[in-house]
Amino acid sequence: MGSQVKIKGVQLTLTIVAVASLVAPLLAQTRRRPTYTEFPHSQKAHQQECSVCHKFPSASWKTVRPADQAFPDITEYPEHQSCVGCHKQQFFRGAKPNICSICHVAPSPKGGPRHPFPNPREAFDLSKKAEKASSDWAVAFPHDKHIEIVSRNSEPSLFRNADFVSSRVERKRMAEESCSVCHQTMSPQGKSDDEFLTKPPANNGDGFWIRKGMFKSSPLGHKTCFTCHSSDTGIAPEPQNCAGCHKAPGVKLPNDLDPTLLARTGKLERPMREAWSRRASSGVFRHEHFAHADLSCSTCHSVETMKTNEPATTRVSISSCATCHATATLDDGGALNYEADMRSKNAKFECVKCHLVFGRQPIPSTHLEAIKAAGK
Repeated sequence: MGSQVKIKGVQLTLTIVAVASLVAPLLAQTRRRPTYTEFPHSQKAHQQECSVCHKFPSASWKTVRPADQAFPDITEYPEHQSCVGCHKQQFFRGAKPNICSICHVAPSPKGGPRHPFPNPREAFDLSKKAEKASSDWAVAFPHDKHIEIVSRNSEPSLFRNADFVSSRVERKRMAEESCSVCHQTMSPQGKSDDEFLTKPPANNGDGFWIRKGMFKSSPLGHKTCFTCHSSDTGIAPEPQNCAGCHKAPGVKLPNDLDPTLLARTGKLERPMREAWSRRASSGVFRHEHFAHADLSCSTCHSVETMKTNEPATTRVSISSCATCHATATLDDGGALNYEADMRSKNAKFECVKCHLVFGRQPIPSTHLEAIKAAGK
C-alpha cells in the first residue's frame, strides 16, 4: 500500500515503510546524541579496567588531606591521555569544548582549575558540582561480614576468638554494637527547643516539614574503609582494587520523597539529601523521635542481610512498623489501623503518618495483612 503525495504537480509514491526507514535512524540519532558534559561509567565503551584511567595513588594524595591524615588514595581525575584516545574530536571542538566541563571549572583548551574530585567527599560535597552530582556506583558493603570485626574494633574489651561467638543472641548483640560505630544521628535536636532542621513556611500549618534527627549518617569516602583495607594489612579488597567495592547499583526502588518538597526545604548537606532520596520505606521517619530513639536497630533493620548495593535488602518491612503502629482494633490507637480505616471511607485520604508520596497510592496488601496479624 502506498500514500499518494503531490508536490508541485509531480506525483510521488512513497510507501509508509520507506518513509519510516528513512526517518527512524535520524530520530534515534537525535535521541542518543551525547552532550559530552558527563562521563557515564555504564556506557559500554567506558567499561574497562579501572586502572586504565585511574592511577593509584594520585599525585595529590599527600595534599588533599591534612598531612597527619593523608594516606595513599585516588584523589584526582584521570589525566588527558585517558580521554584523548577516543575523544580527540570533542577535545578540539570550539573555544569551550563541552567535554572539558566534566573535570574543569571553566572549559577551555588551555585547561584550568578542576572541580574537586569526588574523593575525599568532605571537600567535594562543598563544591558547586556536588549540588547535582550522583554517583554511577553503589558501594558493596556486606554487613554480615563486618559485624564481629567492627564490634571488636570499637570496644577492645570485646576481643575474642570468633569460634566462641557462635550463638545467635551473641551475634545479634554484636550487630547492635557495630551499628553505632558507623551510623550516628545527623543534626540531632538534643535539648534544643527548635525541632525543625530548616525554617518551615508560614503557611505550612500541620503539613510535614523536615526535622532534626531524622537521618543516620554513613561513612564517607575511603577514610573509614582503608582503616582495615590497606596495602599494609593485605585485607581484600585492597585500595587499588576499585571494583572490589564499587559496583553497578542494583535495582533502584521507588523512594518516598517529593522532589518539590526537597527543593523547598533549603540547602541540605549532600549526605542528608542522599539519605532522604534513598528512603524506600517511610519518607518521614525520624530516628531521634522519643519512641524510636531507644529501639534497637534490629527492630527495623535486618542487619545481617543488608548489602548496600542491593536496595531491596536495606528496605524496612511493614512488619517492623506494625510492631508499634498496628493494633488489635482501631480503638486501641494503631496509626496503621486509623489510616486504613480513613482510606476505606475516603478514597482521596492521604496516609501522612509515615509517608510523603506513597500515602497517595493504594494501600499495599502487606499493610492490610499486618493489621489482620495484629488482630490475631
